Amino acid sequence: MTAPRTPSDGPEAPLALLRTAHTADLRAAELDAARALMDLAFEGDFSDEDWAHGLGGMHALRYDADGTLLAHGSVVQRRVLHHGRSLRVGYVENVAVRPERQRQGLGGQVMSALERIVGGGYDLGVLSPSDEGEKLYRAHGWVSWPGLVGTLGPRGVEHMPDEEAPMLWNADLDPAHPLLIDWRDGDVF
Repeated sequence: MTAPRTPSDGPEAPLALLRTAHTADLRAAELDAARALMDLAFEGDFSDEDWAHGLGGMHALRYDADGTLLAHGSVVQRRVLHHGRSLRVGYVENVAVRPERQRQGLGGQVMSALERIVGGGYDLGVLSPSDEGEKLYRAHGWVSWPGLVGTLGPRGVEHMPDEEAPMLWNADLDPAHPLLIDWRDGDVF
């Protein structure tokens, strides 16, 4: 799959090495390449449900000069209830880099693009880090939530005392009050 060119690009135009686009604006081949990257990067431990969590929002895709997808991430809107407020959250999902290209700054490029989207359209950013990704997120200013977490689920508020702490970006929240995220099938965080 080759990297896309913008509609005004002529045949000699340079490739768009870092592209941001909504799920609806991605071609089927681009989505297939991103899904395949998740399987490759997570060594087959990435379900269709995990993939679906990252659809319906904005994607950041990093290509090489030949048009091969090297890195991907997405941000989708979710809601968090905190201390009597409902906050619009940019939830970061499906961040991955081709294994042979990790530790070369590509994940950082994707995160910078996603943080621009979060900063311009949401109250704060939230993500659930993998052990491998946590160092990248910390380098970008993401911090672990020190308070309690839960969800507003089908049976009302459900506290999740055993849930690993999510990471937040651009947030000034009081950890004395729990962070309740909207319900979804599969992993809530």
